[in-house]
Amino acid sequence: MSHKPRSGWRGRRTRLTPGTAPGKLVGDKHADSPAIRVMTYNEAALNEVENADLESLGQRKTDGVVWINVDGSRHAETVKRLGDLFGLHALALEDVVNLGQRAKTDPFDEHLFIVIRMPAPGPRYAAEQVSIFLGKDFVITFQEQPGDVFEPVRERIRHGKGRIRKCGADYLAYALIDSVVDSYFPLLEALGERLEAVEDTVMVSPDQSVVAELHAIKADLLGMRRDLWPQRDALAELARDESALVRKTTAPFLRDCYDHNSQLIDLVQVYREVCTDLMSVYLSSVSNRMNEVMKVLTIIATIFIPLGFIAGLYGMNFNPERSAWNMPELNWALGYPFALLLMLAVAVGLVVFFKKKGWLGS
Repeated sequence: MSHKPRSGWRGRRTRLTPGTAPGKLVGDKHADSPAIRVMTYNEAALNEVENADLESLGQRKTDGVVWINVDGSRHAETVKRLGDLFGLHALALEDVVNLGQRAKTDPFDEHLFIVIRMPAPGPRYAAEQVSIFLGKDFVITFQEQPGDVFEPVRERIRHGKGRIRKCGADYLAYALIDSVVDSYFPLLEALGERLEAVEDTVMVSPDQSVVAELHAIKADLLGMRRDLWPQRDALAELARDESALVRKTTAPFLRDCYDHNSQLIDLVQVYREVCTDLMSVYLSSVSNRMNEVMKVLTIIATIFIPLGFIAGLYGMNFNPERSAWNMPELNWALGYPFALLLMLAVAVGLVVFFKKKGWLGS
């Protein structure tokens, strides 16, 4: 994957003015004209054009499959012209321009409109909207910006590997969707490694950084879950769709893609539970450490209570000359060593007592 991480991806969407007519395209007036890559192929031949122009697309004549990839969804004029050339539905074109759509599959008379979420590499999870139009002999993909996970598919088309050159546009759409779904697995593997590192830290020397790391991982997992759940429904609908655009020979591959998406959801759910468990372990560790500290302080305070009593007792200002009962130890030559030895004996006795009770630990 060659594209860069996106910023501001959470909940990003162009909001139309309430009451706007359906199908109206409101793009980014500052957006540059997007790059258009066209691959036209059949089993015997391939023609690939970088930076194709729209005029040549309007004059296309082929007995194979045409894949048009547009690196930019916010240029409304390009989206509109492609829609006019291929007879794409206005509501689908509106969803192409208005980013932030949930993954879905919308059937129309002459084509299918599919929205999927493609992850981007980086330390934090981010995803962009990929809009796919599947027709009888064409596939049109719109990305938010350059860079994707489709290069392996392009290589298979260039070298004629597998069945992709022998099959129709529906198989190409499957291959693209499968590439997007499979691109989630490396991200989840990286999150799993981060969780293992957090687990080691929690078990050995937990500190405050554990909380921040767990919150970051949970936020990434939440973003994945929000994208993968509707994507699973979209794939299920696509796999069981009875449209003439999806052949029966392609349906098993789509079901396999659905299974992969379901595995991703299961992994996300497991990792979220692991995050919750690690947070509980961390809080328990912190609580246990605090209890140990409090236990040590309590033992020290308990030892010094009788010592303070003895010191206070011998510090009272009684005059032994007034009475034989008024602290005769004050006139004793060994009175001071006796008081110290008494305090030491009491302290040692308490430590031995606590040890026998098991209050000092193993």
